[in-house]
Amino acid sequence: MQEVLRIDVLLDQVVTVQGADGEVTMILFHGTFSCELGAGRVLPGGVDTQIQRQGENKSLSARYILEGKDEKQKPFRIFVENNGICTKGETLKTCPVIYTDAEELQWMEREKLSGIVEASGENKVQIRIYRG
Repeated sequence: MQEVLRIDVLLDQVVTVQGADGEVTMILFHGTFSCELGAGRVLPGGVDTQIQRQGENKSLSARYILEGKDEKQKPFRIFVENNGICTKGETLKTCPVIYTDAEELQWMEREKLSGIVEASGENKVQIRIYRG
């Protein structure tokens, strides 16, 4: 598998609602990223919504936009929707969906991608997205 995108996330705020049949947590975040084209930051508004229904594994759906510049200082953006199921004792694996205005990266929109999310310190998470 080839890593195509690495995102270092810093958690800003965690908000939880406990219902009768489950719990919903929304995690607001920011961070930085790098890829073959260049590097940049996670734009404000990134959120990971996690739903824990009674008797089921926790599901997550994170949506955020990355903004970066290539080696010629040309700006580009990447939208990421990253969905996954949290299974206790296992690495969190995701199925990312990507849209981008960078022609050099638009192959990602058609490629079957996979992701891994791991803690990388206090209030920090690293997301790695792979092809193949």
